[in-house]
Amino acid sequence: MHELAIAQSIFDTVIREKRARDLDAVDKVGLRIGVLSDVLPDALTFSFDVICQDSELGGCRLDIESVPLTLTCNKCGLSSTTDQVTFLCPSCGDPSVRVDGGFELDIAYIEVPDPLSTDAALQRPAPAES
Repeated sequence: MHELAIAQSIFDTVIREKRARDLDAVDKVGLRIGVLSDVLPDALTFSFDVICQDSELGGCRLDIESVPLTLTCNKCGLSSTTDQVTFLCPSCGDPSVRVDGGFELDIAYIEVPDPLSTDAALQRPAPAES
């Protein structure tokens, strides 16, 4: 179950960014995961949730975008995308294709609470009166 190690790496990266940017909290982490990355989104989410429990990222959740397989046919030149793991050109059927995408495993963004929202304003102490 390599998803646990991946979740730990994501956690470590987000903690490092949170501290470097002096953020109070992180609500969500956006990931881009390619269909060829061999990562199970449900297992990754479960692992991340377990790691975040009772930590400064408690309540943070993952938002996972699946990135399709992108191919370019070496015979007819067609560029195509598919969620299926197939290495045939959908136009001419030729197996001579170049894989241009689908291996991604990226942190796309880190979402933090809006400091101007009502909830955030309620959590901040009121300024001292002079």
